[in-house]
Amino acid sequence: MFQTIWQAIQQAAQELVELGNQMSSGTREKSQSLIEEWLDIFPRLEGYGFEVHNLAMSVSINPALEAELRAPHDLFPPERLETFIAEAKNSTAISLVLSTVKSTYGLYRKAKLPLRGELIVQLRIRLSPEIKVIIGSPSFSERG
Repeated sequence: MFQTIWQAIQQAAQELVELGNQMSSGTREKSQSLIEEWLDIFPRLEGYGFEVHNLAMSVSINPALEAELRAPHDLFPPERLETFIAEAKNSTAISLVLSTVKSTYGLYRKAKLPLRGELIVQLRIRLSPEIKVIIGSPSFSERG
């Protein structure tokens, strides 16, 4: 009886390992596809005035493409941002970046802070993308 239970546990463990490998493979494929889509988007963002300052790839179960884009503040006054957002309505990714920039500028103006440094957009593209907008200079811990 003990032998039968032990064999059942071993078989279940093997099936879990195989399932994990299948999930990892699927996640990698989806992540790779998403990353390739973003590689096509960077030239469009550069067309709005952003400059890609760095690009990095991290590999794990959930691979990620990381990028930092920078631009001078004067390229993004509110009315120009609205125009850019309207132009990008067919691209969810670009709309998301531009809307996040717009929201960050809105909060910054609400706080009545003077614009410092430059506009910095940090992207982490993976199955759950992350967009971070910085006005000014990143803190020491955020510099790459």
